[in-house]
Amino acid sequence: QLQASGGGLVQAGGSLRLSCGVSGRTFSRYGMGWFRQAPGKERGFVAGINWSGSSADYAEAVKGRFTISRDNAKNTVHLQMNSLKPEDTAVYYCAASNTVWGRASSSYDYFGQGTLVTVSS
Repeated sequence: QLQASGGGLVQAGGSLRLSCGVSGRTFSRYGMGWFRQAPGKERGFVAGINWSGSSADYAEAVKGRFTISRDNAKNTVHLQMNSLKPEDTAVYYCAASNTVWGRASSSYDYFGQGTLVTVSS
């Protein structure tokens, strides 16, 4: 089970930190990702990280502003979002992969419920 938190309302230029707690003893084996879905749009990749945290990938739209990290001791993955823009407004979902993680949502086996991020201009 994945439980995301940390969403809210923030002004443009501000920051938020999303967290996703993962239940189960095999968290350290999962590749993890964050996706988002804006109103009227399809869910899209935001960031992903491998099981050890040694490798990460970002969508071009967030590169340099967002940072994904994980704490395997606490079964938690984070998404630090800085310099937020109104176009970052979306429901953000965390996801876990038993096998190969990547940018495609089909790479992930589990999705959590979303947390809403609203960025006002």
